[in-house]
Amino acid sequence: MTPADPRLTGVVIALNEADRIARCVASLKRVCARVVVLDSGSSDATVAAAEGAGAEVIDQPWLGFAGQKNAAIAQAHTDWVLLLDADEWLEDAAVASLQQWLASGVIAQADAWTLQRQTIFLGHPLRHGGWGREKLPRLFKSDLRYRPDAVHERLNLDDRRVADLDLVFPHTPVRSLDEHYRKLSRYAELWAESRARNGRRAGFLELYTHPLFYLLKNYLFRGGFLDGREGAVFHLAYAGYTHSKYARLWALTRGKAPGKAPGKA
Repeated sequence: MTPADPRLTGVVIALNEADRIARCVASLKRVCARVVVLDSGSSDATVAAAEGAGAEVIDQPWLGFAGQKNAAIAQAHTDWVLLLDADEWLEDAAVASLQQWLASGVIAQADAWTLQRQTIFLGHPLRHGGWGREKLPRLFKSDLRYRPDAVHERLNLDDRRVADLDLVFPHTPVRSLDEHYRKLSRYAELWAESRARNGRRAGFLELYTHPLFYLLKNYLFRGGFLDGREGAVFHLAYAGYTHSKYARLWALTRGKAPGKAPGKA
């Protein structure tokens, strides 16, 4: 077995992920010298499963998506971090490819490397519609941090060198359709509240133009329809989420002067 790279710390944030955290941790252990799981108060067997797979588990009350990830990154004692969500993992081919790539020394040519994430929805890999190969910076220097966004947080890469790594990893964001709708509803709420606090507003027409644009871009032009029924359900739900987040923002800021936060005179 190829030894784990001493330059890498694997980091994961988790809450009630007992059924899949071990898969994530075990794959990181194959390439990382140390794996840290930041748990935000799981009520199931997440902690035991993560420790059983070889992770160091640290308890951290929820700080928000960006804050939690930043706290996890801060636990790294190595030059580089490989960050995965609990519902993501590296398959055997990706592990072998990454081990070979790390041995080449190419990692020093950038500050952050994008990996390609493929979403698996209700057991069906989405190969089109923008979700088949999302490029995300997941291998990066340990001094980098996420921007303080409430949802869909982004790594701050200002003035940093970013390059692409030809490596695909799978992502199973939901276990059921009900969970999918609950998650999107929560994301819409967080998005709208964050934008409202920052003085953003939504015009009434945006409630409909943004979902329509999403469907035209991802379902039609990017070929989301080629993913069959699962693709149709996924993209229609996401268009509904797009409508919901703008509708929530419109409702929160309706009648408010520009720049006024909700509830402020």
